[in-house]
Amino acid sequence: MDPKVTLDTPIEDLVLKYPEAVGFLTRKGIRCIRCGEPLWCTLGELLEEENIPGMQKTIDELNEFLG
Repeated sequence: MDPKVTLDTPIEDLVLKYPEAVGFLTRKGIRCIRCGEPLWCTLGELLEEENIPGMQKTIDELNEFLG
């Protein structure tokens, strides 16, 4: 089974296709929505900008959450 999201997934696509991902990321301290709008970057760029260690682990956990 292919992962639902990758480091290259645009945040806007993630929010539109998997709105439940917003809560998952927020609980991990990762804000993907600001001023009511999705950020204009990829998930990988956001994780890098937020200095999240183990970016691929976060992606794997998100994909598991999205089932």
